[in-house]
Amino acid sequence: MKQLLFLICVVPLFLVSQPKRAITFDDLIGMGRVSDPRVSPDGQWIAFVITYHNKVENKTNSNIYLVSVNGGEAKQLTSAKGSNNSPRWMPDGKSIAFVSTRDGEAQIWSIPVSGGEAKKVSALSTGVAGLVVSPAGNWFAFNSEVYPDCPDDDCNQKKNEEVEKSKVRAKLFDRLPYRIWNSWKDGKRSHLFVMPTTGGKATDVTPGDFDTPPIDLGGNWDYAFSPDSKELAFSRNPDNMVAISTNNEMYTVPAAGGTPKKITENPANDSQPLYSPDGKYIAYRAMKRAGFEADQNQLVLYERSSGKLTNLTEAVDYSVNDVVWSPDSKSLIFNADDKGNESIFRITVSDKKVQTLLNKGYNHSLRLSPDGKTLVFIREAIHKPAEIYKMDIQRADIRKITSINDERAQQLDMSPLEDFWFEGTEGAKVHGWIVKPPSFSAAKKYPMVYLIHGGPQGQWGDQFHYRWSAQMFASRGYVVAMVNPRGSTGYGHKFTDEITGDWGGKVYDDLMKGVDYILKTYAFVDGNRLAAAGASYGGYMVNWIAGHTDRFKCLVNHDGVYNPSSMYGTTEELWFVEWEYKGTPYQNPELYKKWSPLEYASRFKTPMLVVHGQQDFRVDVSEGFQVFTALQRQGVKSKMLYFPDEGHWVMKPANAELWYKTVLDWIDENTK
Repeated sequence: MKQLLFLICVVPLFLVSQPKRAITFDDLIGMGRVSDPRVSPDGQWIAFVITYHNKVENKTNSNIYLVSVNGGEAKQLTSAKGSNNSPRWMPDGKSIAFVSTRDGEAQIWSIPVSGGEAKKVSALSTGVAGLVVSPAGNWFAFNSEVYPDCPDDDCNQKKNEEVEKSKVRAKLFDRLPYRIWNSWKDGKRSHLFVMPTTGGKATDVTPGDFDTPPIDLGGNWDYAFSPDSKELAFSRNPDNMVAISTNNEMYTVPAAGGTPKKITENPANDSQPLYSPDGKYIAYRAMKRAGFEADQNQLVLYERSSGKLTNLTEAVDYSVNDVVWSPDSKSLIFNADDKGNESIFRITVSDKKVQTLLNKGYNHSLRLSPDGKTLVFIREAIHKPAEIYKMDIQRADIRKITSINDERAQQLDMSPLEDFWFEGTEGAKVHGWIVKPPSFSAAKKYPMVYLIHGGPQGQWGDQFHYRWSAQMFASRGYVVAMVNPRGSTGYGHKFTDEITGDWGGKVYDDLMKGVDYILKTYAFVDGNRLAAAGASYGGYMVNWIAGHTDRFKCLVNHDGVYNPSSMYGTTEELWFVEWEYKGTPYQNPELYKKWSPLEYASRFKTPMLVVHGQQDFRVDVSEGFQVFTALQRQGVKSKMLYFPDEGHWVMKPANAELWYKTVLDWIDENTK
């Protein structure tokens, strides 16, 4: 009887689900990051990559997995340490080629789908990136960083060894740019290579003093094979001074090697070539305005027989991102920023008719099944880590395929986005969101963190972000607010254009009106406990805010521009600053001065945390040092978190943990 009573009392406890809890850094770093889905030639399987970050080892590990297109348990195909990425099906569907760093330098490997040991295929001393397999299965194409005057791999290997052995670490350069993002060029160029899939010698099909892929503004891919595997289309910038040029052009070259042929004459950025399955066209993305890196990407068709160009999306106010051809070559599917979503569209070649396939959620990495009936893609939301989904295009039926992070995510109290619209400056309609903290109660008053996005031509969207996770900020008991002010993408290009030459103008007014709207609309937000944080342009805006309002209790400036004139002299991407400030500092000094936070530094009063990385070559670390000096010199409460081993983003797991702890502790200290 006692045993029966015990069971009656205990069993219900097992049936009660555990309460959800706030996300921690260990939860965030423990998520498997799903990427690069690839559909098998028979349409039955999907190969994809899962990346895990190890905080203890301070390393990142990626491996390749297989899952049925109908869902089910994912099977791990590779298990080597390091990076195993870029799975590419061989046309017979029996094996997958991929890129691996398992024995040092990144090389091409091949593994049977049925399982077994991977086989090394390439052995290039300069390594391999951007793997593509030809439709016939006879060629690999990839890119590698080489010395442009070297005729072969032996020469490259010898030069690299000489650099490694030298006791001198000085650098001598005579052109711009001499460094990109977080690495030095050191006289090297990225070239496109082709080699037989059976192994052997790799042929440089883009020799010369040019980069393929281009140093920046490339696409989600930068070269592609023709359907008959005899030709490659690729992009590169032919200009001498690429630091001020966005003139990436389209070229074709025989797959076996030969003289490249330029097929476009657009002075602005062309990217992402993709042959139609019938071989008639090369589709690519084209911008219209030279020098503007965030211009609208339009979808253009190049007719191979005549050279005729057809702009499919000229009348559409979307900027094209991913693109896939239908198997019959009669239509293309693409995605685009769309009011905080990454929506999916289909456009027909014959009449340029656009159909919306999916307009909710953050949907990317588009792949189409061989029969054209099923779209495979990655979908995520601010409270849902990325997973693979599929859509029956005719029925618009969406199904989830993978569940890599479900078990972990289901334990966490993560709120979805709640959106709102308000009237910004000059009557513009501006879009924003809030994310509520765990165990939210409308009867309470919460401090608020106001996140400001970078770009500046970018957007906050319904995306599970790892570097600026709204859930991590909310986990400390904050309402998190995000607004897409002037300059944001996804709201038409007039809206995007209105930040150029006006960095602290309408966008600042939009942001402040957003705060006003939130405080007026949401009674649970405590207007006396506000913090603002942002990176890159968002960091610039934090610096600007510091000189223009004291409504925030504290600020966080990550890699932000403080002195636009000095930023111009240290950045590698000169076209960006010259477009945004309409010239150089010596051509247009008034605009640089007008929108410089430095000019308002005497007004700084708000406590600020400054974060910057030594390897940030886009916004040099000197920008962070300057603003920190200004704060300290005037007795303003401030700290600086300096990373000697990070660039524009904090990537290493241990550094990321320190970043979140320092940022969140700083906000806690000043708002609670």
